[in-house]
Amino acid sequence: MNTIIEHLTGMSTLTDQVVATNLLINAKSGVRNYAMAVTESGTPEVKAMLTKHLEESIDMHERIMNYMIERGWYHPWNIEEQFRLDQQNIETALKVPML
Repeated sequence: MNTIIEHLTGMSTLTDQVVATNLLINAKSGVRNYAMAVTESGTPEVKAMLTKHLEESIDMHERIMNYMIERGWYHPWNIEEQFRLDQQNIETALKVPML
């Protein structure tokens, strides 16, 4: 998107927030998938490797989550505030013209 238009519409922040949210969702999925794979692994070597990847995925999730919390984009311990933010994001997205 054009930088001037992004700043005029406030979409630059929303774009960063959307990217971070997608990254967080994918990190959660990775944690879930690695955890499942660890429980299904057949050998100690595979289990150790998957456990290492699981720990790295948990660390990545925490870093993304903290990044989003610091910017006010994610409120995991305040459901009312998270709901308000989600509603605001929905309203903003509905105002974006379809291409």
